[in-house]
Amino acid sequence: MTASNNKGSDHDQGGLYLAAYAQFLNTQPLSVHTRRAYLSRTRLFCTFLRSRPVSYGDPFASDFARDYAVRDFKTYLKTSRTARPASVNLSLAALDHFYAFIGLAKPQVSREELIQAAPQALSPDEQKHLLRILQTTASARDRAIATLLLYTGLRIGECLALNLEDVVIAERKGRVIVRSGKGNSYREVPLNSQTRQVLADWKDYRTGHFNSNDNGVMAFFLSRQGKRLTPRATDLRLRQLASKAGLPFSAHTLRHTCLTNLVRGGHDLVLVAEIAGHKRLETTRRYTLPTPEDRESAMQSLEVDY
Repeated sequence: MTASNNKGSDHDQGGLYLAAYAQFLNTQPLSVHTRRAYLSRTRLFCTFLRSRPVSYGDPFASDFARDYAVRDFKTYLKTSRTARPASVNLSLAALDHFYAFIGLAKPQVSREELIQAAPQALSPDEQKHLLRILQTTASARDRAIATLLLYTGLRIGECLALNLEDVVIAERKGRVIVRSGKGNSYREVPLNSQTRQVLADWKDYRTGHFNSNDNGVMAFFLSRQGKRLTPRATDLRLRQLASKAGLPFSAHTLRHTCLTNLVRGGHDLVLVAEIAGHKRLETTRRYTLPTPEDRESAMQSLEVDY
């Protein structure tokens, strides 16, 4: 649909385009949430245009008028509607999509810079609480999986891809072998004493309850049916443990917690990247970013005792 297809006032054009766009959205491979958000943001933009005088041309036909209108709309969102940066950027993305439908180029409007923060990780107190909850967990398997993720930073898929031969446990040292991590990369991650103990407990249970050669399954972690666990089922089980502990975490949160602990413990970023399986050091540097708690602590430190 192009801007020259409709005639009439700018206000009428906005309504016509909006109605056509609503029908067009229903044909797009977007989630229901995204379609709903794009339509509501575009509708708000058209309402905004009707409330302001047209000073720079038709925002549905002129590149300059389009850019000025969207820039003013961005200011309106930030000031009159007190929208947060992420919400402003969603509105701009919606208008990019809307103008592409009209047949114009994307508005030349800068996005809001989002506050950069470290990935979500459990605090030291939350980690202590989790480990105490795990100690009382009846399932040796669940205890082993949660502890392994917390102390190795493995991705959940890497954890569940482990076979018996990939978990090497000795009295004083041990390691897990990730044979095909992200990007088909190989790495070995050492195991601390706590992790070695819970993995050994699970391995003893596994030996006593499953035949390693049943159905050719050599997976280290097995379901009750003796089959390799799926990431979805495992993450759901971890979330259930999180609910029991009263903590907001998933499998990925445990990975983030491990890597955060390493970085904040002063370990070299190259070493942490190797353990994490990161190909780019910039990915690992995210763990050096401040948390909301860091910012609060910094500002609190400014107080003067008088």
